Amino acid sequence: MKLLENKNILITGGSRGIGKGIVYKLVENGANVAFTYSSSSSVSKEIVNDLASEKNNIKAYKSDASVFEECEVLIKNVISDFGDIDVLINNAGITKDNLLMRMSENDFDSVIEINLKSVFNMTKAVQKIFLKKRSGSIINMSSVVGIKGNAGQSNYAASKAGIIGFSKSTAIELGSRNIRCNVIAPGFIKTEMTDNLSASVIESWNSTIPLKRPGETHDVANLCLFLASDLSSYITGQVINVDGGLLT
Repeated sequence: MKLLENKNILITGGSRGIGKGIVYKLVENGANVAFTYSSSSSVSKEIVNDLASEKNNIKAYKSDASVFEECEVLIKNVISDFGDIDVLINNAGITKDNLLMRMSENDFDSVIEINLKSVFNMTKAVQKIFLKKRSGSIINMSSVVGIKGNAGQSNYAASKAGIIGFSKSTAIELGSRNIRCNVIAPGFIKTEMTDNLSASVIESWNSTIPLKRPGETHDVANLCLFLASDLSSYITGQVINVDGGLLT
């Protein structure tokens, strides 16, 4: 039996980067997966077509997690299509990097809305289902930047640090109902976005990492697999770094 067989998992931002890697890993391990996207309609269809089978139910939904009403509609649609939700993975996020003196109010607000408020929205929308059946796993995607900060990313760091505080509070609130909430903090992970970086920049990053290489999306996905499975049934309120030792 696969680790996630018969589990229904909802992940936000699953059409690219780390989110896409997570979707593939979850389906590979037997899960039924619902994932959201904001604008990558054609890519999302390709993912669904690639993973669709008689053994797994997989479906993509266009939804903005920063809008609470859209989250409520999303949850209703997923329940209608899948029958239940066992795991929520809040992965949707953006960056709008700039030095504080050059950062606009809109750049700060939009990053907070999409990265942090979306976690509140989705968690609040799904908790009724988890509370009713007295079980559930919530996995929130933060970043090592949310722990240590980074020049030019005050908005992103604030949003990711907020996710950690929110998640720890949620773990305490919902623990008595057998609902777990944990945080993953990735470091430098190789995705489509990092492919545009120069070799010198990548080399500079690697020099600061004890393992001397960037992580792959499957490194983060493997931890999601563990936290979504029953193997982690006594783990909640934790922040786990996937950073090659960067914060050691």
